[in-house]
Amino acid sequence: MKRKLIGLFGLCAAMAFGAASADDYPSKPITMIIPFSAGGPTDTVGRLIAQPMSTYLKQQVVIENVGGAGGTLAAGRVARSAPDGYTIFLHHIGHSTAPSLYRKLPYDAINDFEPIGLVTSVPMTIVARKDFPAKDIKELIAYVKANKDKVTYANAGLGSASHLCGMLFMTAIQTDLTTVPYKGTGPAMNDLLGGQVDFMCDQTTNTTSQIKGGKIRAYAVTTRNRVASLPDLPTLHESGLPGFEVTVWHGIYAPKGTPKPVIDKLTKALAFSLKDETVKQRFGDLGTEPVDPSQVTPAALRSLLRSEIDKWSPIIKKAGVYAD
Repeated sequence: MKRKLIGLFGLCAAMAFGAASADDYPSKPITMIIPFSAGGPTDTVGRLIAQPMSTYLKQQVVIENVGGAGGTLAAGRVARSAPDGYTIFLHHIGHSTAPSLYRKLPYDAINDFEPIGLVTSVPMTIVARKDFPAKDIKELIAYVKANKDKVTYANAGLGSASHLCGMLFMTAIQTDLTTVPYKGTGPAMNDLLGGQVDFMCDQTTNTTSQIKGGKIRAYAVTTRNRVASLPDLPTLHESGLPGFEVTVWHGIYAPKGTPKPVIDKLTKALAFSLKDETVKQRFGDLGTEPVDPSQVTPAALRSLLRSEIDKWSPIIKKAGVYAD
C-alpha cells in the first residue's frame, strides 16, 4: 500500500507540473549521469553535447560519472530520482542488453524511464597494445587462438559495449579468452597503453586519437563499411568474419513520470546540441556523427530500445553470460 501511495503521489505531482507551463524550467543546473568513468567514449559524447545543451537551456548541464556494474548502478539511481527534469541519463547499447545479462535488475529498462532522444551511433575498433605481435586482423585471430590461455582482453565491465563486442568476437572465432573487466573503458585504455592488457574492442570516440597518434595497434572496425576517419582499417566483415557488425548507439533518458513539457524542452535542447558545428566536427574527428534529426525524438529512442532488447536477448542467453 505504501508503495502505491508513493507512486500515486509522484503521478499527481507530475500531472500538476505537466498542467503548468515549462517556461520556468530549468531554474537550476541539470545533472547528466554518465554510467562509466571519466575519459571513456560515453563520457566523451556526454561532455561534447552538454555545453550546447547548457546554452539552449540557459542552465548548466553538469556531468556526473557513476560507474560500476556495466552501467546498471547509474541506471538504478536515475530510475529512483525525482521526475523533475533535473536528472537525465546518457547510456548506450548497454541499456538494452542489461535486462538479459542481469538476473536481478533493480529497474525496468523500458518502463522506469522516459526517452528523450537518440544522440549518435558509434563504430567500434579492435585494438591492441602497441607492441602486440600480430600485425593484422588475420594474424590477431590466429595468435589469440594459439595463445588463448595467455592473451588478456579488457572491457568496461559486464554489459558494457566493449564486453558485448568481445563476447561476439570470441563467439565468432570460437575461442574463450581471459577477460579483464574495468569500471569504464577510460581506465581500460590506460592499461592498454601501459601494456598491462593485450587487446580490446572500443568505440572510435575513445580510440581514434590513440590510433592516429601511433600509441596503440589497430586491426579492424566493426561496421559493415569502413569508417571515413580511419579509412585504412578493414572491417571484420571483409576480414573473414562475415556478418560481424556492432555499432554503439547512445540515447538520453529521464526518470519515469518526468512531465511531457520538460521532456519536450530537453529533446529540443538535444536537437540544438547536435546541430552545433563544434559538436559535429568533434564527432567527425572521433569517427562518428549525430543521428538524423528525425531520430532525435522520444519515439525513435523508445522504438530502438525495444528492438535492441529483442535482438540481443537470444544472443546473450545462448552465450550463457549472466550476473546476479
